[in-house]
Amino acid sequence: MSATDATTVKAPGRVDTSAMGRRLRALGRAELTLLLRNKAMLFVALATPVLLTVLMRQTTSGMNLEGTGLTMGTVLIPGSIGYVLVFAVYANLTGIYVTRREELVLKRLRTGESSDGEILLGSALPSLFLALGQCVLLLAGGAAVLDLAPPKRPELVVAGVLLGLVLMVLLAGVSAAFTRTTEASQITTFPFMAISFVGSGVVIPLDVMPDAMANVCSLLPVSPTMELVRNGWVGTLSGFDTVKALVVLVVWIVLGTLAVKRWFPWEPRR
Repeated sequence: MSATDATTVKAPGRVDTSAMGRRLRALGRAELTLLLRNKAMLFVALATPVLLTVLMRQTTSGMNLEGTGLTMGTVLIPGSIGYVLVFAVYANLTGIYVTRREELVLKRLRTGESSDGEILLGSALPSLFLALGQCVLLLAGGAAVLDLAPPKRPELVVAGVLLGLVLMVLLAGVSAAFTRTTEASQITTFPFMAISFVGSGVVIPLDVMPDAMANVCSLLPVSPTMELVRNGWVGTLSGFDTVKALVVLVVWIVLGTLAVKRWFPWEPRR
């Protein structure tokens, strides 16, 4: 083998990142086209978090926030991030995965060069970018409207949002594994959504809950994200609580990854 030929041989196990990037962009563009055509799904993803945040203001005004370091703004804005994660990513993406699976789109994609991870991530890209844009607008616009000071620990806010997005994709894959039809996804996603809104600090911050309840609720999947975003904003999260939130979030991500690998079906469910 000549020296020239040797340079063209890829190292064993080496990942062609440029080819993977092209495949992800192609999958993302195709999914974005389909998402933009589905006006109902797009409306739910874009409008629901904003509408729920407005409705949540009445609930927040009646909370006793004394001694928590929180204000109406630091309850509402992180809560809106929770709505985005749950509606724009988790619920939206569960329906997308189920629809593409039942239409045999995922099965056909597996016959190509894309890996399973690339197929799932490529399908999720439009929802992720949409949610990330919403988070930025809500954090910046909401802070301006409510006259909030900049986050005291911005790195925790960013970590909470990004890790939360990853977790929602994985949980959408898990939920899709137990959902037979697109219509049924509205039912199968409801328990997780209800638990997250009530127990994970989206509507009622863990800081105002009794300590025993707060300790239990802090282990729920969305709770670490809310803790990092909300208390990272006001700078009240201790070193121990920061590590705990990050560890709990990473554990859920690992469990979600294992669950998707184990249970996600690529064939239509009969």
